[in-house]
Amino acid sequence: MADGTLSEFEIDRFEIEEGGQTKTRAMLTRRLQDVVGLPGSRITPQERHIAADLLIEVLRESDIGTRVRCAERMALLFDTPAILLRFLAKDELQVAIPLLEVCEGFNDSDLIATALSPSATTTHRLMIAKRKVVSEAVTDVLVNMGEVEVIQALLRNEGSTFAHPAMEQATALSKQEHSLVPLLVKRPELKPSQGLTMFWWADAEDRRRILQRFAVERLTLLEAAQDIFARAAGDGWRDPLVRKTLQFIERRQRNRDAAARSPYGSLEGAIEALDHQLPSRELFVEVSFLAGIKPMCGAQILSDGGGESIAVLCKATGLKRKHFRQLWRGLRRPIADDHDLSDPWGRSVLVYDTISTNKAQTVLRYWNWALTSAMSPTLAAKLEEGDEELLYSVAARSSNLVFGNTP
Repeated sequence: MADGTLSEFEIDRFEIEEGGQTKTRAMLTRRLQDVVGLPGSRITPQERHIAADLLIEVLRESDIGTRVRCAERMALLFDTPAILLRFLAKDELQVAIPLLEVCEGFNDSDLIATALSPSATTTHRLMIAKRKVVSEAVTDVLVNMGEVEVIQALLRNEGSTFAHPAMEQATALSKQEHSLVPLLVKRPELKPSQGLTMFWWADAEDRRRILQRFAVERLTLLEAAQDIFARAAGDGWRDPLVRKTLQFIERRQRNRDAAARSPYGSLEGAIEALDHQLPSRELFVEVSFLAGIKPMCGAQILSDGGGESIAVLCKATGLKRKHFRQLWRGLRRPIADDHDLSDPWGRSVLVYDTISTNKAQTVLRYWNWALTSAMSPTLAAKLEEGDEELLYSVAARSSNLVFGNTP
């Protein structure tokens, strides 16, 4: 200009020319972002996607600061093309985190692709796990990757939902990663099969929560099957599947036939024998049969370090406190004060006093069914081979998980 000053246009042109390609590229990047972010009333979907394609090519050669600013801007938009979101979400954490934390433009497919990307890290997946809403499909993928920190975040996230397979896998992993147990116990998706299996490696507090939640009455089952007992008896109990199912439902816990054949005459008699003879495998097998459970289940209960399961056994079989104490002493376990909740005996007394007989029977029968009914040699071999036919066999999975070496 005549007075030697530059107009705003000339200043802008001078800065671009002075900065060369960097300034020009920065200006182009901003303009492309402007176009991508236009409302739907001002741009067609086709043109928005073309702009996104061009923006990706520019960002590939841009510095991280430019990519971060772009990600921060795209995070606030809802109509951002998926290809651009995926590109930025797989970038370095500085770029990805603003998007993964808050952007609502991602669908499940985008999040799964990001989680599975070779360039994604545990932190990328952790950000996905902490999103406001995480669907079952995304949760399945994240849990399947076995990263404990990510699974913990999912379990803490009230906006996440778990399908049955993801809960199964998390339950199995909790056998080695005990930090998952208290988080799993609080999840509404946890099923009785998972909770009562997880009981065996849960600590005292979580065992209490598991029993409170899954020790339930069988009143509806009893009512539904009431007339079937008579029919099955009339058939001579020939159908083993009917017999096994009704044994789970019926009110009677003890095995009368075993008592008639036993040299001890009753469950109380077998427990009293522990006063004058050393514990032995044979005697524990006898206790198991008299209690109406299989020896494998009996061994799991009687060797339980916590002891709460022994209280469940005694309450379910109608043993009085005298014989509960006698069994505990016969197992050579120390007896502390009944109210000392820091000691296994005190915690087991609390379970014995607070659980009803019917609820204790439900738990005991579930353990007996789940831990033993599926463990034939054929089924055990199929489990080792990963036979998909056993996917819906709750008993097979529970037994393998408790007694197997790996989750």
